[in-house]
Amino acid sequence: MLRPAVVLLAEGRALARDCRVGRNVFLDRAGVATEAEYKRRTVAAGRIMQHAHIGFRSIERTCEAMAEVHRACAARGVTVDRFGVTLDWSMGYPAGLRADRPRGTGIVLGGPDDFRRIANAAPAATHFGDFVMGLPAAVENTEAALAAGATAIGNLGQYFTFRLPYWDDDCATTEATLVALGLVAAQDVEVLVHSNLDDGFAGLFADVSSALGMALVEKYIVEDLIGGRVSHCYGHHFTSPLTRLAFHQALTGVSDTIGTMIFGSTVSYRSTPAANYASLASYLQADIWALCRRRSGHAINPVPVTENERIPDIDEIVDAQIFAARLVEHTRAAEALVNWRAVDDAAVALVGGGRRFAHNVLAGLAEIGIDLSDAGEIMLALRRIGPKRLERHFGAGNEDRTEWAGRSAIVPAEWVQEIQDAADRWAATLDTELTARIGARSLKACIGTTDVHEHGKHLVERGLAKLGVVAIDGGVSTDPERLVGIAADRGADFIAIGTYNGIALRYACDVARCLARAGLDLPVCIGGRLNQVPEDSNSGLPVDVTDEIRALGFIPCASLDDLVPLLRRLAEPSASRPGHGN
Repeated sequence: MLRPAVVLLAEGRALARDCRVGRNVFLDRAGVATEAEYKRRTVAAGRIMQHAHIGFRSIERTCEAMAEVHRACAARGVTVDRFGVTLDWSMGYPAGLRADRPRGTGIVLGGPDDFRRIANAAPAATHFGDFVMGLPAAVENTEAALAAGATAIGNLGQYFTFRLPYWDDDCATTEATLVALGLVAAQDVEVLVHSNLDDGFAGLFADVSSALGMALVEKYIVEDLIGGRVSHCYGHHFTSPLTRLAFHQALTGVSDTIGTMIFGSTVSYRSTPAANYASLASYLQADIWALCRRRSGHAINPVPVTENERIPDIDEIVDAQIFAARLVEHTRAAEALVNWRAVDDAAVALVGGGRRFAHNVLAGLAEIGIDLSDAGEIMLALRRIGPKRLERHFGAGNEDRTEWAGRSAIVPAEWVQEIQDAADRWAATLDTELTARIGARSLKACIGTTDVHEHGKHLVERGLAKLGVVAIDGGVSTDPERLVGIAADRGADFIAIGTYNGIALRYACDVARCLARAGLDLPVCIGGRLNQVPEDSNSGLPVDVTDEIRALGFIPCASLDDLVPLLRRLAEPSASRPGHGN
Protein backbone atom coordinates (compact mmCIF):
# COMPACT_ATOMS: atom_id res chain seq x y z
CA MET A 1 0.00 0.00 0.00
CA LEU A 2 1.50 3.31 -1.10
CA ARG A 3 1.63 5.97 1.60
CA PRO A 4 0.31 9.46 0.70
CA ALA A 5 2.76 11.75 -1.06
CA VAL A 6 2.21 14.50 1.51
CA VAL A 7 3.60 12.19 4.21
CA LEU A 8 6.57 11.05 2.12
CA LEU A 9 7.50 14.56 1.00
CA ALA A 10 7.34 15.70 4.63
CA GLU A 11 9.85 12.97 5.49
CA GLY A 12 12.16 14.31 2.80
CA ARG A 13 11.83 17.87 4.09
CA ALA A 14 12.61 16.65 7.61
CA LEU A 15 15.79 14.98 6.35
CA ALA A 16 16.80 18.28 4.74
CA ARG A 17 17.21 19.86 8.16
CA ASP A 18 20.43 17.86 8.58
CA CYS A 19 21.31 16.96 5.00
CA ARG A 20 22.42 20.02 3.03
CA VAL A 21 24.40 20.54 -0.17
CA GLY A 22 28.09 20.30 0.67
CA ARG A 23 31.06 21.96 -0.97
CA ASN A 24 33.56 20.44 -3.40
CA VAL A 25 36.49 21.53 -5.53
CA PHE A 26 34.26 22.51 -8.47
CA LEU A 27 31.96 24.76 -6.45
CA ASP A 28 34.89 26.35 -4.61
CA ARG A 29 37.02 27.06 -7.69
CA ALA A 30 34.06 28.33 -9.70
CA GLY A 31 32.87 30.42 -6.77
CA VAL A 32 29.26 29.29 -7.12
CA ALA A 33 26.62 27.70 -4.91
CA THR A 34 25.33 25.25 -7.52
CA GLU A 35 25.95 23.93 -11.01
CA ALA A 36 22.84 25.79 -12.19
CA GLU A 37 24.48 29.08 -11.15
CA TYR A 38 27.65 28.10 -13.01
CA LYS A 39 25.62 27.20 -16.09
CA ARG A 40 23.80 30.51 -16.18
CA ARG A 41 27.09 32.37 -15.87
CA THR A 42 28.64 30.33 -18.68
CA VAL A 43 25.59 30.81 -20.90
CA ALA A 44 25.84 34.58 -20.35
CA ALA A 45 29.46 34.41 -21.46
CA GLY A 46 28.35 32.78 -24.72
CA ARG A 47 30.27 29.52 -24.28
CA ILE A 48 28.88 26.08 -25.01
CA MET A 49 29.61 23.62 -22.19
CA GLN A 50 30.98 20.10 -22.60
CA HIS A 51 30.18 16.88 -20.73
CA ALA A 52 32.48 13.85 -20.53
CA HIS A 53 31.44 10.41 -19.34
CA ILE A 54 33.73 7.99 -17.53
CA GLY A 55 32.83 4.29 -17.66
CA PHE A 56 35.42 2.53 -15.54
CA ARG A 57 34.45 0.12 -12.77
CA SER A 58 37.14 1.12 -10.28
CA ILE A 59 36.73 4.23 -8.12
CA GLU A 60 40.48 4.82 -8.21
CA ARG A 61 40.69 4.60 -11.98
CA THR A 62 37.60 6.75 -12.40
CA CYS A 63 39.04 9.53 -10.23
CA GLU A 64 42.36 9.33 -12.06
CA ALA A 65 40.57 9.47 -15.42
CA MET A 66 38.50 12.50 -14.45
CA ALA A 67 41.61 14.37 -13.33
CA GLU A 68 43.62 13.39 -16.41
CA VAL A 69 40.85 14.16 -18.92
CA HIS A 70 40.25 17.57 -17.37
CA ARG A 71 43.99 18.34 -17.25
CA ALA A 72 44.74 17.10 -20.79
CA CYS A 73 41.83 19.01 -22.28
CA ALA A 74 42.69 22.21 -20.40
CA ALA A 75 46.23 22.00 -21.77
CA ARG A 76 44.72 22.20 -25.24
CA GLY A 77 42.39 25.07 -24.40
CA VAL A 78 39.30 22.87 -23.98
CA THR A 79 37.10 23.06 -20.88
CA VAL A 80 35.31 19.95 -19.64
CA ASP A 81 32.55 21.49 -17.52
CA ARG A 82 31.00 18.37 -16.11
CA PHE A 83 31.63 14.65 -15.71
CA GLY A 84 29.22 11.76 -15.60
CA VAL A 85 30.20 8.41 -14.08
CA THR A 86 28.78 4.96 -14.69
CA LEU A 87 27.34 3.82 -11.40
CA ASP A 88 26.45 0.16 -11.17
CA TRP A 89 22.78 -0.85 -11.22
CA SER A 90 23.31 -2.60 -7.88
CA MET A 91 23.58 0.91 -6.41
CA GLY A 92 19.81 0.97 -6.77
CA TYR A 93 19.41 -1.62 -4.01
CA PRO A 94 19.50 -0.47 -0.37
CA ALA A 95 23.11 -0.72 0.81
CA GLY A 96 22.42 -3.62 3.16
CA LEU A 97 21.14 -5.76 0.29
CA ARG A 98 23.80 -5.08 -2.37
CA ALA A 99 26.29 -7.78 -1.46
CA ASP A 100 24.01 -10.62 -2.54
CA ARG A 101 22.53 -8.89 -5.60
CA PRO A 102 23.66 -9.21 -9.24
CA ARG A 103 26.27 -6.66 -10.27
CA GLY A 104 26.81 -5.03 -13.66
CA THR A 105 29.84 -3.18 -15.07
CA GLY A 106 29.66 0.12 -13.17
CA ILE A 107 31.11 1.54 -9.96
CA VAL A 108 29.69 0.61 -6.59
CA LEU A 109 30.14 3.50 -4.16
CA GLY A 110 30.42 2.26 -0.60
CA GLY A 111 29.03 5.38 1.06
CA PRO A 112 29.29 9.17 1.38
CA ASP A 113 33.11 9.16 1.36
CA ASP A 114 33.17 7.50 -2.06
CA PHE A 115 30.70 10.07 -3.41
CA ARG A 116 33.00 12.81 -2.11
CA ARG A 117 36.04 11.22 -3.76
CA ILE A 118 34.30 11.28 -7.13
CA ALA A 119 33.01 14.83 -6.66
CA ASN A 120 36.49 16.12 -5.80
CA ALA A 121 38.42 14.26 -8.50
CA ALA A 122 38.44 17.25 -10.89
CA PRO A 123 37.37 20.92 -10.82
CA ALA A 124 34.26 20.17 -12.87
CA ALA A 125 30.67 19.48 -11.89
CA THR A 126 29.94 15.85 -11.03
CA HIS A 127 26.75 14.47 -12.52
CA PHE A 128 25.35 11.65 -10.38
CA GLY A 129 22.77 10.38 -12.83
CA ASP A 130 21.86 6.72 -13.20
CA PHE A 131 20.84 4.56 -10.23
CA VAL A 132 20.81 7.36 -7.63
CA MET A 133 17.22 8.61 -7.68
CA GLY A 134 14.21 6.63 -8.89
CA LEU A 135 15.18 3.30 -7.32
CA PRO A 136 14.82 1.66 -3.88
CA ALA A 137 18.03 3.26 -2.51
CA ALA A 138 17.04 6.75 -3.66
CA VAL A 139 17.15 8.31 -0.19
CA GLU A 140 20.59 7.15 0.95
CA ASN A 141 22.10 7.78 -2.49
CA THR A 142 20.61 11.27 -2.76
CA GLU A 143 21.81 12.16 0.75
CA ALA A 144 25.34 11.11 -0.18
CA ALA A 145 25.27 12.98 -3.49
CA LEU A 146 24.04 16.18 -1.86
CA ALA A 147 26.66 15.97 0.90
CA ALA A 148 29.32 15.65 -1.83
CA GLY A 149 28.17 18.93 -3.36
CA ALA A 150 26.35 17.44 -6.36
CA THR A 151 23.52 19.68 -7.54
CA ALA A 152 22.30 17.71 -10.58
CA ILE A 153 20.96 14.35 -9.41
CA GLY A 154 19.04 11.72 -11.35
CA ASN A 155 17.84 9.71 -12.96
CA LEU A 156 14.11 10.26 -12.58
CA GLY A 157 13.48 8.78 -16.03
CA GLN A 158 14.69 5.39 -14.78
CA TYR A 159 11.93 5.30 -12.18
CA PHE A 160 9.37 4.69 -14.90
CA THR A 161 11.16 1.91 -16.78
CA PHE A 162 13.96 0.32 -14.81
CA ARG A 163 13.45 -2.87 -12.85
CA LEU A 164 16.24 -4.22 -10.68
CA PRO A 165 16.72 -8.00 -10.87
CA TYR A 166 14.64 -9.81 -8.25
CA TRP A 167 13.00 -6.60 -7.01
CA ASP A 168 9.27 -6.18 -7.58
CA ASP A 169 8.21 -3.86 -4.74
CA ASP A 170 7.26 -0.85 -6.84
CA CYS A 171 5.53 0.79 -3.88
CA ALA A 172 8.81 0.82 -1.93
CA THR A 173 10.58 2.20 -4.99
CA THR A 174 7.99 4.95 -5.35
CA GLU A 175 8.12 5.88 -1.68
CA ALA A 176 11.93 6.10 -1.67
CA THR A 177 11.85 8.27 -4.79
CA LEU A 178 9.30 10.66 -3.28
CA VAL A 179 11.25 11.05 -0.04
CA ALA A 180 14.37 11.81 -2.12
CA LEU A 181 12.46 14.34 -4.22
CA GLY A 182 11.21 16.01 -1.05
CA LEU A 183 14.76 16.16 0.26
CA VAL A 184 16.02 17.79 -2.94
CA ALA A 185 13.15 20.27 -3.17
CA ALA A 186 13.75 21.41 0.43
CA GLN A 187 17.37 22.45 -0.16
CA ASP A 188 18.10 26.16 0.19
CA VAL A 189 19.97 26.18 -3.13
CA GLU A 190 18.80 25.05 -6.58
CA VAL A 191 19.31 21.33 -7.10
CA LEU A 192 18.34 19.97 -10.50
CA VAL A 193 16.36 16.73 -10.65
CA HIS A 194 17.91 15.20 -13.74
CA SER A 195 15.67 13.06 -15.94
CA ASN A 196 17.03 11.34 -19.04
CA LEU A 197 13.91 11.00 -21.16
CA ASP A 198 15.50 8.26 -23.28
CA ASP A 199 15.99 6.14 -20.17
CA GLY A 200 12.32 6.63 -19.38
CA PHE A 201 9.42 6.26 -21.77
CA ALA A 202 10.82 8.51 -24.52
CA GLY A 203 13.08 5.78 -25.87
CA LEU A 204 10.04 3.51 -26.24
CA PHE A 205 7.46 5.91 -27.65
CA ALA A 206 6.81 5.75 -31.38
CA ASP A 207 5.90 9.45 -31.48
CA VAL A 208 8.48 12.04 -30.44
CA SER A 209 5.64 14.34 -29.35
CA SER A 210 4.78 11.76 -26.67
CA ALA A 211 8.32 12.16 -25.34
CA LEU A 212 7.83 15.90 -25.04
CA GLY A 213 4.46 15.25 -23.41
CA MET A 214 6.15 13.00 -20.85
CA ALA A 215 8.54 15.84 -20.04
CA LEU A 216 5.50 18.00 -19.32
CA VAL A 217 4.00 15.31 -17.08
CA GLU A 218 7.28 15.02 -15.15
CA LYS A 219 7.43 18.81 -14.91
CA TYR A 220 3.92 18.82 -13.39
CA ILE A 221 4.93 16.17 -10.84
CA VAL A 222 8.30 17.62 -9.79
CA GLU A 223 7.71 21.35 -10.13
CA ASP A 224 3.97 21.90 -9.61
CA LEU A 225 3.31 19.22 -6.99
CA ILE A 226 6.67 18.90 -5.21
CA GLY A 227 8.30 22.28 -5.67
CA GLY A 228 11.56 21.04 -7.21
CA ARG A 229 13.22 21.74 -10.55
CA VAL A 230 13.40 19.03 -13.21
CA SER A 231 15.96 19.23 -16.00
CA HIS A 232 15.43 16.99 -18.99
CA CYS A 233 18.16 15.26 -20.95
CA TYR A 234 17.57 13.51 -24.29
CA GLY A 235 19.56 12.29 -27.26
CA HIS A 236 20.40 8.56 -27.16
CA HIS A 237 17.77 7.64 -29.74
CA PHE A 238 17.55 10.93 -31.66
CA THR A 239 19.50 10.14 -34.83
CA SER A 240 18.05 12.78 -37.18
CA PRO A 241 19.66 16.24 -36.91
CA LEU A 242 16.30 17.85 -37.67
CA THR A 243 14.62 15.97 -34.82
CA ARG A 244 17.41 16.91 -32.40
CA LEU A 245 17.13 20.57 -33.39
CA ALA A 246 13.34 20.58 -33.22
CA PHE A 247 13.15 18.73 -29.89
CA HIS A 248 15.54 21.21 -28.27
CA GLN A 249 13.49 24.08 -29.68
CA ALA A 250 10.28 22.52 -28.37
CA LEU A 251 11.70 21.62 -24.94
CA THR A 252 13.02 25.12 -24.34
CA GLY A 253 9.63 26.43 -25.38
CA VAL A 254 7.80 24.57 -22.60
CA SER A 255 10.42 24.66 -19.83
CA ASP A 256 12.71 27.41 -18.53
CA THR A 257 14.69 25.10 -16.22
CA ILE A 258 18.42 25.20 -16.99
CA GLY A 259 19.51 22.09 -18.91
CA THR A 260 21.88 19.33 -17.84
CA MET A 261 23.15 17.88 -21.11
CA ILE A 262 22.12 16.66 -24.54
CA PHE A 263 23.28 13.08 -24.70
CA GLY A 264 25.09 11.68 -27.70
CA SER A 265 23.25 9.59 -30.28
CA THR A 266 24.85 6.35 -29.15
CA VAL A 267 22.62 4.19 -31.36
CA SER A 268 24.29 5.83 -34.39
CA TYR A 269 27.61 4.15 -33.62
CA ARG A 270 27.47 0.96 -35.66
CA SER A 271 30.79 0.80 -37.45
CA THR A 272 34.54 1.34 -36.99
CA PRO A 273 35.87 4.33 -35.03
CA ALA A 274 36.75 6.11 -38.27
CA ALA A 275 33.21 5.77 -39.59
CA ASN A 276 31.72 6.68 -36.22
CA TYR A 277 33.35 10.10 -36.45
CA ALA A 278 30.76 10.93 -39.11
CA SER A 279 27.97 10.10 -36.68
CA LEU A 280 29.69 12.09 -33.93
CA ALA A 281 29.93 15.14 -36.18
CA SER A 282 26.34 14.75 -37.37
CA TYR A 283 24.66 14.85 -33.97
CA LEU A 284 27.11 17.28 -32.35
CA GLN A 285 26.69 19.79 -35.16
CA ALA A 286 22.93 19.77 -34.68
CA ASP A 287 23.27 20.18 -30.91
CA ILE A 288 25.71 23.09 -31.27
CA TRP A 289 23.37 24.85 -33.69
CA ALA A 290 20.49 24.28 -31.28
CA LEU A 291 22.45 25.76 -28.37
CA CYS A 292 23.60 28.75 -30.42
CA ARG A 293 19.96 29.61 -31.10
CA ARG A 294 18.48 28.74 -27.70
CA ARG A 295 21.00 28.96 -24.87
CA SER A 296 19.39 26.39 -22.61
CA GLY A 297 22.45 25.58 -20.51
CA HIS A 298 22.69 22.01 -21.75
CA ALA A 299 26.20 20.70 -22.25
CA ILE A 300 27.09 18.80 -25.41
CA ASN A 301 28.22 15.19 -25.01
CA PRO A 302 30.87 14.01 -27.48
CA VAL A 303 30.75 10.24 -27.05
CA PRO A 304 34.09 8.58 -27.96
CA VAL A 305 33.91 6.76 -31.28
CA THR A 306 34.95 3.43 -29.71
CA GLU A 307 31.90 3.35 -27.43
CA ASN A 308 30.06 0.70 -29.48
CA GLU A 309 33.03 -1.66 -29.18
CA ARG A 310 34.22 -1.27 -25.58
CA ILE A 311 34.52 1.12 -22.66
CA PRO A 312 36.52 4.10 -24.02
CA ASP A 313 39.92 4.83 -22.50
CA ILE A 314 41.25 8.20 -21.35
CA ASP A 315 42.94 9.25 -24.60
CA GLU A 316 39.78 8.45 -26.57
CA ILE A 317 37.66 10.58 -24.23
CA VAL A 318 40.14 13.44 -24.60
CA ASP A 319 40.09 13.12 -28.40
CA ALA A 320 36.29 13.36 -28.47
CA GLN A 321 36.33 16.48 -26.27
CA ILE A 322 38.94 18.20 -28.45
CA PHE A 323 36.97 17.26 -31.57
CA ALA A 324 33.82 18.79 -30.08
CA ALA A 325 35.51 22.04 -29.13
CA ARG A 326 36.90 22.46 -32.62
CA LEU A 327 33.52 21.61 -34.16
CA VAL A 328 31.94 24.40 -32.10
CA GLU A 329 34.23 26.86 -33.89
CA HIS A 330 33.29 25.51 -37.34
CA THR A 331 29.57 25.12 -36.63
CA ARG A 332 29.00 28.70 -35.51
CA ALA A 333 30.18 29.88 -38.92
CA ALA A 334 27.85 27.44 -40.72
CA GLU A 335 24.67 28.30 -38.78
CA ALA A 336 23.30 30.24 -41.76
CA LEU A 337 22.97 26.94 -43.63
CA VAL A 338 20.22 25.67 -41.29
CA ASN A 339 16.63 25.72 -42.54
CA TRP A 340 15.17 27.14 -39.35
CA ARG A 341 11.68 27.23 -40.84
CA ALA A 342 11.65 23.42 -41.05
CA VAL A 343 12.95 23.24 -37.48
CA ASP A 344 10.33 25.68 -36.22
CA ASP A 345 7.50 23.83 -38.00
CA ALA A 346 8.58 20.54 -36.44
CA ALA A 347 8.94 22.18 -33.02
CA VAL A 348 5.43 23.63 -33.23
CA ALA A 349 4.08 20.17 -34.07
CA LEU A 350 5.98 18.67 -31.14
CA VAL A 351 4.68 21.25 -28.67
CA GLY A 352 1.11 20.84 -29.86
CA GLY A 353 1.29 17.04 -29.75
CA GLY A 354 3.16 17.06 -26.44
CA ARG A 355 0.59 19.27 -24.75
CA ARG A 356 -2.23 17.04 -26.02
CA PHE A 357 -0.45 13.93 -24.75
CA ALA A 358 0.15 15.43 -21.29
CA HIS A 359 -3.46 16.62 -21.07
CA ASN A 360 -4.79 13.26 -22.21
CA VAL A 361 -2.62 11.36 -19.72
CA LEU A 362 -3.63 13.44 -16.71
CA ALA A 363 -7.29 13.45 -17.72
CA GLY A 364 -7.19 9.69 -18.22
CA LEU A 365 -5.59 9.13 -14.84
CA ALA A 366 -8.22 11.28 -13.17
CA GLU A 367 -10.93 9.29 -14.92
CA ILE A 368 -9.71 6.03 -13.36
CA GLY A 369 -9.57 7.58 -9.91
CA ILE A 370 -5.95 8.71 -9.60
CA ASP A 371 -5.59 11.74 -7.31
CA LEU A 372 -3.85 14.36 -9.47
CA SER A 373 -2.67 16.19 -6.35
CA ASP A 374 -0.74 13.12 -5.16
CA ALA A 375 2.61 12.78 -6.95
CA GLY A 376 3.06 9.19 -5.79
CA GLU A 377 -0.27 7.99 -7.15
CA ILE A 378 0.53 9.53 -10.53
CA MET A 379 4.04 8.11 -10.69
CA LEU A 380 3.03 4.59 -9.69
CA ALA A 381 0.11 4.58 -12.14
CA LEU A 382 2.36 5.69 -15.01
CA ARG A 383 4.97 3.08 -14.14
CA ARG A 384 2.40 0.30 -14.07
CA ILE A 385 0.59 1.39 -17.24
CA GLY A 386 3.83 1.52 -19.23
CA PRO A 387 4.75 3.32 -22.47
CA LYS A 388 2.88 1.16 -24.96
CA ARG A 389 -0.51 1.50 -23.29
CA LEU A 390 0.06 5.17 -22.49
CA GLU A 391 0.73 6.02 -26.10
CA ARG A 392 -2.02 3.79 -27.42
CA HIS A 393 -4.66 5.38 -25.17
CA PHE A 394 -3.40 8.94 -24.83
CA GLY A 395 -1.17 9.70 -27.83
CA ALA A 396 -1.77 12.90 -29.79
CA GLY A 397 -2.11 11.23 -33.20
CA ASN A 398 -5.20 9.68 -34.72
CA GLU A 399 -5.97 6.03 -34.03
CA ASP A 400 -4.45 3.75 -36.66
CA ARG A 401 -4.08 0.04 -35.93
CA THR A 402 -1.51 -0.36 -38.70
CA GLU A 403 0.96 1.88 -36.86
CA TRP A 404 3.47 0.70 -34.26
CA ALA A 405 1.68 2.29 -31.29
CA GLY A 406 -1.83 2.03 -32.70
CA ARG A 407 -1.79 5.72 -33.60
CA SER A 408 -0.31 7.87 -36.32
CA ALA A 409 2.74 9.77 -35.13
CA ILE A 410 2.90 13.56 -35.08
CA VAL A 411 6.70 13.30 -35.40
CA PRO A 412 7.73 9.67 -35.93
CA ALA A 413 10.55 8.30 -33.76
CA GLU A 414 13.47 7.29 -35.96
CA TRP A 415 14.14 4.05 -34.07
CA VAL A 416 10.75 2.64 -35.06
CA GLN A 417 11.35 3.07 -38.76
CA GLU A 418 14.92 1.84 -38.43
CA ILE A 419 13.76 -1.38 -36.77
CA GLN A 420 11.01 -1.94 -39.30
CA ASP A 421 13.37 -1.33 -42.22
CA ALA A 422 16.03 -3.64 -40.75
CA ALA A 423 13.47 -6.41 -40.21
CA ASP A 424 12.15 -6.03 -43.76
CA ARG A 425 15.64 -6.11 -45.27
CA TRP A 426 16.60 -9.20 -43.32
CA ALA A 427 13.46 -11.14 -44.15
CA ALA A 428 13.93 -10.29 -47.84
CA THR A 429 17.35 -11.98 -47.82
CA LEU A 430 15.86 -15.40 -47.04
CA ASP A 431 14.73 -17.62 -49.88
CA THR A 432 10.98 -17.95 -50.28
CA GLU A 433 11.01 -21.74 -49.84
CA LEU A 434 12.65 -21.48 -46.42
CA THR A 435 10.30 -18.68 -45.39
CA ALA A 436 7.31 -20.80 -46.36
CA ARG A 437 8.59 -23.82 -44.42
CA ILE A 438 9.20 -21.71 -41.31
CA GLY A 439 5.72 -20.21 -41.55
CA ALA A 440 4.11 -23.61 -41.97
CA ARG A 441 5.59 -24.86 -38.69
CA SER A 442 3.86 -22.15 -36.60
CA LEU A 443 6.93 -21.79 -34.42
CA LYS A 444 6.90 -19.88 -31.15
CA ALA A 445 9.81 -17.84 -29.77
CA CYS A 446 9.95 -16.58 -26.19
CA ILE A 447 11.84 -13.27 -26.38
CA GLY A 448 13.12 -11.36 -23.35
CA THR A 449 15.87 -9.01 -22.23
CA THR A 450 18.27 -8.94 -19.30
CA ASP A 451 17.80 -5.18 -18.81
CA VAL A 452 15.77 -2.18 -20.01
CA HIS A 453 17.38 -1.97 -23.46
CA GLU A 454 14.64 -3.48 -25.56
CA HIS A 455 15.15 -2.20 -29.11
CA GLY A 456 16.98 -5.42 -29.96
CA LYS A 457 13.97 -7.32 -28.64
CA HIS A 458 11.71 -5.34 -30.95
CA LEU A 459 13.98 -6.08 -33.91
CA VAL A 460 13.90 -9.83 -33.26
CA GLU A 461 10.12 -9.78 -32.78
CA ARG A 462 9.58 -7.86 -36.03
CA GLY A 463 12.03 -9.97 -38.00
CA LEU A 464 10.53 -13.27 -36.83
CA ALA A 465 7.01 -11.99 -37.42
CA LYS A 466 7.93 -11.55 -41.09
CA LEU A 467 8.53 -15.32 -41.18
CA GLY A 468 5.34 -16.26 -39.37
CA VAL A 469 7.05 -17.03 -36.05
CA VAL A 470 4.86 -16.14 -33.07
CA ALA A 471 6.63 -13.90 -30.53
CA ILE A 472 5.93 -14.70 -26.88
CA ASP A 473 6.73 -11.74 -24.66
CA GLY A 474 9.32 -12.96 -22.16
CA GLY A 475 9.55 -9.54 -20.54
CA VAL A 476 12.03 -6.71 -20.17
CA SER A 477 14.59 -6.83 -17.32
CA THR A 478 13.19 -10.28 -16.76
CA ASP A 479 14.63 -12.72 -14.23
CA PRO A 480 15.87 -16.05 -15.70
CA GLU A 481 13.30 -18.03 -13.71
CA ARG A 482 10.48 -15.95 -15.09
CA LEU A 483 11.76 -16.13 -18.67
CA VAL A 484 12.05 -19.93 -18.58
CA GLY A 485 8.68 -20.23 -16.84
CA ILE A 486 6.96 -18.21 -19.57
CA ALA A 487 8.65 -20.28 -22.28
CA ALA A 488 7.47 -23.50 -20.63
CA ASP A 489 3.91 -22.31 -19.99
CA ARG A 490 3.44 -20.98 -23.53
CA GLY A 491 5.04 -23.91 -25.34
CA ALA A 492 7.92 -22.00 -26.89
CA ASP A 493 10.10 -23.72 -29.48
CA PHE A 494 13.12 -21.62 -28.55
CA ILE A 495 14.20 -18.72 -26.36
CA ALA A 496 15.81 -15.50 -27.62
CA ILE A 497 17.58 -13.18 -25.17
CA GLY A 498 18.85 -9.65 -25.65
CA THR A 499 21.53 -8.32 -23.30
CA TYR A 500 23.27 -4.97 -23.14
CA ASN A 501 26.53 -4.96 -21.23
CA GLY A 502 28.50 -6.88 -18.68
CA ILE A 503 26.27 -9.75 -17.53
CA ALA A 504 25.84 -12.04 -20.54
CA LEU A 505 27.59 -15.15 -19.23
CA ARG A 506 26.13 -15.00 -15.73
CA TYR A 507 22.63 -14.60 -17.11
CA ALA A 508 23.15 -17.40 -19.64
CA CYS A 509 24.36 -19.75 -16.87
CA ASP A 510 21.29 -18.91 -14.79
CA VAL A 511 19.00 -19.66 -17.75
CA ALA A 512 20.79 -22.97 -18.31
CA ARG A 513 20.22 -23.93 -14.66
CA CYS A 514 16.55 -22.95 -14.85
CA LEU A 515 16.05 -25.03 -17.99
CA ALA A 516 17.71 -28.03 -16.35
CA ARG A 517 15.53 -27.72 -13.24
CA ALA A 518 12.43 -27.50 -15.42
CA GLY A 519 13.49 -30.52 -17.49
CA LEU A 520 13.38 -28.47 -20.69
CA ASP A 521 15.65 -28.89 -23.70
CA LEU A 522 15.04 -25.65 -25.58
CA PRO A 523 17.45 -23.94 -27.96
CA VAL A 524 18.57 -20.57 -26.56
CA CYS A 525 19.82 -17.67 -28.68
CA ILE A 526 21.48 -14.68 -27.05
CA GLY A 527 22.56 -11.44 -28.71
CA GLY A 528 23.68 -7.94 -27.86
CA ARG A 529 26.81 -7.17 -25.83
CA LEU A 530 28.15 -10.66 -25.10
CA ASN A 531 30.66 -9.63 -22.47
CA GLN A 532 31.23 -9.85 -18.75
CA VAL A 533 33.58 -8.46 -16.13
CA PRO A 534 35.72 -11.36 -14.81
CA GLU A 535 35.57 -11.91 -11.06
CA ASP A 536 39.38 -11.60 -10.82
CA SER A 537 39.62 -8.57 -13.12
CA ASN A 538 42.18 -5.91 -12.22
CA SER A 539 40.96 -3.45 -14.86
CA GLY A 540 37.23 -3.74 -14.23
CA LEU A 541 36.69 -3.96 -17.99
CA PRO A 542 34.34 -6.54 -19.51
CA VAL A 543 35.72 -9.24 -21.79
CA ASP A 544 34.08 -11.14 -24.62
CA VAL A 545 32.34 -14.33 -23.48
CA THR A 546 30.99 -15.56 -26.81
CA ASP A 547 32.94 -18.83 -26.66
CA GLU A 548 31.83 -19.54 -23.09
CA ILE A 549 28.20 -18.96 -24.06
CA ARG A 550 28.59 -21.27 -27.02
CA ALA A 551 30.08 -23.91 -24.69
CA LEU A 552 26.81 -23.87 -22.74
CA GLY A 553 25.08 -25.07 -25.90
CA PHE A 554 23.54 -21.65 -26.52
CA ILE A 555 23.64 -19.82 -29.85
CA PRO A 556 25.48 -16.45 -29.78
CA CYS A 557 23.84 -14.03 -32.20
CA ALA A 558 25.69 -11.03 -33.58
CA SER A 559 22.78 -10.37 -35.95
CA LEU A 560 19.49 -11.84 -37.11
CA ASP A 561 21.44 -13.93 -39.62
CA ASP A 562 22.71 -16.09 -36.77
CA LEU A 563 19.11 -17.22 -36.12
CA VAL A 564 18.75 -18.71 -39.60
CA PRO A 565 20.47 -22.12 -39.01
CA LEU A 566 18.21 -22.77 -36.01
CA LEU A 567 15.09 -21.70 -37.92
CA ARG A 568 16.10 -23.91 -40.84
CA ARG A 569 16.53 -26.89 -38.53
CA LEU A 570 13.24 -26.29 -36.74
CA ALA A 571 11.47 -25.91 -40.08
CA GLU A 572 12.50 -29.36 -41.34
CA PRO A 573 9.40 -31.54 -41.75
CA SER A 574 10.97 -34.30 -39.65
CA ALA A 575 12.12 -31.97 -36.87
CA SER A 576 10.74 -32.66 -33.40
CA ARG A 577 9.51 -29.75 -31.31
CA PRO A 578 12.21 -28.97 -28.74
CA GLY A 579 11.23 -29.43 -25.13
CA HIS A 580 7.80 -30.82 -25.97
CA GLY A 581 8.56 -34.50 -25.69
CA ASN A 582 7.94 -35.49 -29.32
